[in-house]
Amino acid sequence: MAAAADRRGGAARLRGPAPLAESRTWIRDTGPYGIPSTALGPRDATGRLPMRDYLGPRPDGRWGGDRSAAAPFESHPTIAVLTTDQDRRTDWLRAGQALEHVLLLATSHAVRASLLHQALEWSDLRWSLGGAHPAPGHVQMLIRLGYGPVGPATPRNGAAEALDGGR
Repeated sequence: MAAAADRRGGAARLRGPAPLAESRTWIRDTGPYGIPSTALGPRDATGRLPMRDYLGPRPDGRWGGDRSAAAPFESHPTIAVLTTDQDRRTDWLRAGQALEHVLLLATSHAVRASLLHQALEWSDLRWSLGGAHPAPGHVQMLIRLGYGPVGPATPRNGAAEALDGGR
């Protein structure tokens, strides 16, 4: 259910020209900000794993980058649901802290993590996920955990840039 909701969220995001144009601006191969096109990584060869498509439809009708860059992902990944009791700003902060902990722990065990957040960007899809897990609460993030190919490194700012806000 979570994967299907994430696919619907991705499709909804690319319905109009403005959201698609915004997503395309996030892909930058020069400068310190943005997502390098090389970091988009391979796609799930089976098509079962939803992945955000930042580039949208191409003139030939196909979607995104190079579809030949597909790799086998594990057939049964774990989808973790991060929830909070309430949906206040303090809960969002705590969810972010918990997500940071999960990602660091996963990395230390060579577990790959993908954030499936497209469904969370649409209130109707986000609320529909609330009934998809046994625990009550507000869904803050869906996390795919499993094993897959190592992705390429991406540029990072140094400590000085982080501390002074890049000024």
